[in-house]
Amino acid sequence: MSTRRPWARPLVPVYAAVLNAKDALRRAGLLPTHTLQWPVISIGSLSAGGAGKTPVVIALAKLLHENGWTVDVLSRGYGRAGRGIEQVRPGFDRSAERFGDEPVLIAAQTGVPVWVGANRFRAGERAEAAVSVNPRSAHLLDDGFQHRQLARTIDIVLVTAEDLDDALLPTGNLREMPSALLRADVVIVRENEVRSESTANGDAPSVGKRVWDLLREHGQMWTVRRTLRFPAPLRVFGAGLRPVAFCAIARPEDFAAMLQDAGCGVIETVAFPDHHRYGRTDIDHVIEVARSLNGSGFVTTEKDAVKLTSAMRERLEEVGPLMVVALEAEFADPNAVLRALETKLLAVEVQAL
Repeated sequence: MSTRRPWARPLVPVYAAVLNAKDALRRAGLLPTHTLQWPVISIGSLSAGGAGKTPVVIALAKLLHENGWTVDVLSRGYGRAGRGIEQVRPGFDRSAERFGDEPVLIAAQTGVPVWVGANRFRAGERAEAAVSVNPRSAHLLDDGFQHRQLARTIDIVLVTAEDLDDALLPTGNLREMPSALLRADVVIVRENEVRSESTANGDAPSVGKRVWDLLREHGQMWTVRRTLRFPAPLRVFGAGLRPVAFCAIARPEDFAAMLQDAGCGVIETVAFPDHHRYGRTDIDHVIEVARSLNGSGFVTTEKDAVKLTSAMRERLEEVGPLMVVALEAEFADPNAVLRALETKLLAVEVQAL
């Protein structure tokens, strides 16, 4: 088991007891569950961050929207400065500060309505009231696996190799143990983690096999391919031959490794805490690192780029070009994904008539 915070190990039984108590209350019907008019597709994870939910939410929103569905996204808007329930308006300085970095990115990439608020049932009601009735409508509930106050039609959970070997909070990063996957309708596994891994002691079971052994007949497993998209025309050389990367994501080492694998010769990666709100001193620090290493420019993620103000971008570009890289998720079989979603969603519509 991975122990990120070994000093917190004595608190794990307390956290586990709280989870068990909540489950018992739900089974007894003492914790209410609210149901929206439209079906809800929840996209979540076992871990507190870094599973890659946002690119999958974007991919699902595009897939459904392009196939005639009225779709929106309901998000908590983690770390946002705004209050109450709001529809995200991307594209202005500090929009990420008001709505949250991931909701702004989702809205900008998909063009579908994104609503933020701690009460996602009320956010869903607002979303339904804002558009004309369409029998092919659905909500995407971002980071919803543990948000069980809202009823869902389909529960999708992303799982990584790190999740399967991690420990519960607060010593590890798991919000629930892998056995919770039995609640899921679909588990998504990264393509590079489907096959068995060779070790000194022979082939180790792949993430895909370990997940399938857990699921058995209880759910489906989808495969997703994660790729970095570099802006034209220079692609991986868009920030020169000696770029410095910076990011505020849950697993910065994954981003650094993907850059190297793609042939982008990053000389250093400056990592900030996940969802970190950039200020002038942060930008000064990134610039100082670049200058000390004779860096040629900067590389960051789209999630980070939405938090950069115009003044921050201008400051960086005094030293070198800023290249914004997109992390995209692509389903191995998008047609099968669409069929599975529509089968379940349309069945709900028939029952509701």
